[in-house]
Amino acid sequence: MQDFPVKLGAPFKVGNINYTPEDTPNYDDVGYASWYGAEMEGRPTANGEPFVAAGISGAHKTLPLPSYVEVTALDTGRTILVRINDRGPFANDRLIDLSEGAARQLGLVGQGVAGVRVRRVNPPEQDRSALRGGIPAASRMDTPESLLKVLRDRLSKQPRPSAVARTSTPSTIAGQSVSPASADSGTVSDRFVREVAGVRASAKRPPLAAAPAGYVVQIAAFSSRASADRLARQSGGTVSASADGRLFRVRYGPFASEAEAENALNDARQRGYPQARLLRD
Repeated sequence: MQDFPVKLGAPFKVGNINYTPEDTPNYDDVGYASWYGAEMEGRPTANGEPFVAAGISGAHKTLPLPSYVEVTALDTGRTILVRINDRGPFANDRLIDLSEGAARQLGLVGQGVAGVRVRRVNPPEQDRSALRGGIPAASRMDTPESLLKVLRDRLSKQPRPSAVARTSTPSTIAGQSVSPASADSGTVSDRFVREVAGVRASAKRPPLAAAPAGYVVQIAAFSSRASADRLARQSGGTVSASADGRLFRVRYGPFASEAEAENALNDARQRGYPQARLLRD
């Protein structure tokens, strides 16, 4: 994955509203976030990269691809860095779609749609490299309560999204009707989001997902599922169960190349996981 060339893409329409992608250096807005996960795993995003559900990425209607934003959960003030590499959400009542990994890091997986602030930033290369490698960037400071009150007031002037379980409203780009994956590349597919309790029984905990073939970075292994869940929430990793169900491993990835995995391994060790190791899965 690279940050260049940067793409904007053609104008498109969602319902009766037109959107024109543009380079807005000081972008700062509040709205609602939803998320999408394993059902889109491996499909191309709008800038041509494969979607990685466990990565820390997002979809936005107008920001350049890629670009970097700080996303703040307005109920808690928790703030994370997210790499925008896709177009969406394809519903006019949502500001951003987060990958499952980003939603989990922000604490939104069990909530469904949630109020957020999205602010464009220019992070250091170390943080960019971490997100390109599929692992969280360095922790951000929580937003102070005084600012949260102002942001919540702005959000209160917007209608809350209806509680439906998908955002795949047909949209129009350059005269073609498309659904919400990879708008710039013309790929047509559905994007489901987690918005109501019961959509998926395991929605409130890290998934027991066996990584596709490739390279992974394992930071820990536990005999206790609860311990693995806690570390996955803290680290932004995912939980993978062993074949016999007795071991629960916290991992980043998968990565398509050994070089990407090596970068993720170095970042993981710098973040306080010296026991991290690279595995061929």
